[in-house]
Formats: sequence, structure tokens, C-alpha cells
Amino acid sequence: MDIVLYALTALLYGGLAVAGWRAHRNTAVEPALAGMPAGGRLAGGMTAGTTGMADSMRSGRASKASGMSAMGRVLLGVALFVHGLLLHTTIFPQNAMVFGFAFALSAMFWLGAGIYWIESFFFPLDGLRLLVLPLACVASIMPLIFGGVRVLSYAAAPMFKLHFLIANIAYGLFAIAALHAILMLMVEKRLQNMRGTSTRHTSNSWVSSWLDTLPPLLTLEKLLFRLISAGFVLLTLTLISGVAFNEQLVDKAFKLDHKTVFAILSWLMFGALLTARRVSGWRGRAALRWVLASFVALLLAYVGSRFVFEVLLHRAVV
Repeated sequence: MDIVLYALTALLYGGLAVAGWRAHRNTAVEPALAGMPAGGRLAGGMTAGTTGMADSMRSGRASKASGMSAMGRVLLGVALFVHGLLLHTTIFPQNAMVFGFAFALSAMFWLGAGIYWIESFFFPLDGLRLLVLPLACVASIMPLIFGGVRVLSYAAAPMFKLHFLIANIAYGLFAIAALHAILMLMVEKRLQNMRGTSTRHTSNSWVSSWLDTLPPLLTLEKLLFRLISAGFVLLTLTLISGVAFNEQLVDKAFKLDHKTVFAILSWLMFGALLTARRVSGWRGRAALRWVLASFVALLLAYVGSRFVFEVLLHRAVV
């Protein structure tokens, strides 16, 4: 049964990813056939004061992009349901718990794809879809490849289930926020290049048309900080519930190990980012790089440490 769910999940994600990229390629080719690169309208005479105009033009083209059809949204909803069922049957078999870094990544991108699916009803985020679905496809089958997992005897504990659920939702929010930040850095770099020259990057119509499927930078920035704010609240609850669960399990409220150190470091970094944003309106490339650094710290807190122990050191960890 599990292998059927693995195959169906990968097939749905993979099929939607291929369909999305093919639709994007056809959209990118149309302007070229008309004699104008997809990014050509943005290139001429770009100055420092025209970023808002560039965003408006990008937004206009994004609204005309192919987008995800109603059937595509339905199929993605089915893929999310099947992937969720797969995670439940493989992580919680017979009142136990089987987990590892591959399962953590699979759950992270399942939630990330779900968050994208919800966002896509309100914003044109085709550029994000072209990243999320291939990653979700790969992550969904990783537990088949990396089977070094540990069975947790306390998986039935209600406090642990609550901690596990909150932690994974936080991971999913921060994962999709990191992808937002990557796309925003790419858009900012493109705009900077276009200010310096009118022709050097116009030939790269494939990347230009991909980035043009995104909303304006200000909209992406608003979405990014909403995701980070929600993720920060859940990460705070994760740390609190982790302390409470640890106290319930081993009568020890605080355990300073690699997971705790990196989780607290990530919490402090995201907290500093939100504080700087609120106090001084921090934004731009420096803030986006801080988002990515904070996400890397969060990955090291659990997924990275489990990868080292399970794959490199061949040791099981709790």
C-alpha cells in the first residue's frame, strides 16, 4: 500500500511540475515569436526611480500568465491529500513513530506545497509553483531512499504529538518563506542589472519570463513577513512545547544539545529580523539574506543533524 502512495504522490507532483514548466516555456516563447523578448519591455532606460513601474509591468504580465487551471488546483489538492496520507501511514505505523531527516524534509515540503496552494487562490505565484512542486516531488520519495530511521516508543504521548505537529507547521512556513526570499533576491538582482545596462540581460528571456510570473516585490515582501511572523509564533510554541514534553518524558526541562542550540539560534535570528523590520523597516537584500541564514540554522536544528547522524555516522538519534 505504501509503495502505491509513494508512486501516486510522485506522479501527481511530477506531472503538475512538468505541466507547469511546459506551460511556462510556451508562454516565454510567444513574445520571442512576436519579435520581442519577454523581458524586453522592462530593459530600456531603467533608472533607480522606475522600480515601481517595473513592478507594475511585471504584475500586469503576471496576471496574463498561464497560471494554474482549476483542474490543476484540484489535482494539487489530491496530491496534497495523498502525500498527507502517505506521511501518516509511514510515520505513525501501529501506534509507534518512524522518523528521520528524509521524513522531515517530506513533511516540510508537503506543508510548503499546501501553503503555496492556499496562497495561489489570492496571488499569482506561478514562479513559486515552478520551484515548490519539483522539490515536493523529490522530497516525497526520499524516505524510500534513506530508510535509516528510529522508532520512538513515546509517539502516542499527546504532548509529543502536539509538539510534532506545531514544529512541522513551523518548518513548512519557514521553508516557503525561504523560497519567497530566493525569488525576491533573483528579482532584485535582475532589476539592479537592468538599471546598469539596457541590453545585457534582455536575451535571457527564459529567466525574465519566469520572474515576470511573480507579483510585485512589495506584495512578495508583505507575504514573506506574514509567513515569517506566523512561523515565528509557531517556532516559539515549538520550543515551549518541547520543554514541556521533555519535562514530561524524562523529568528534565532543558537539554542543551545540537537541536536545542540551533533551534534557539534560529528563533533569535528570526526574532531579530522581525524586531528590526518593525522598528526600522528593515528590508532589501540584507534582510532577505538574513531570512535564508535563519532558515539554514533551523534546518541544522533537526534535518541537518539527523542527516549527519543517520547518513554520515550511521547512528540513530531521538
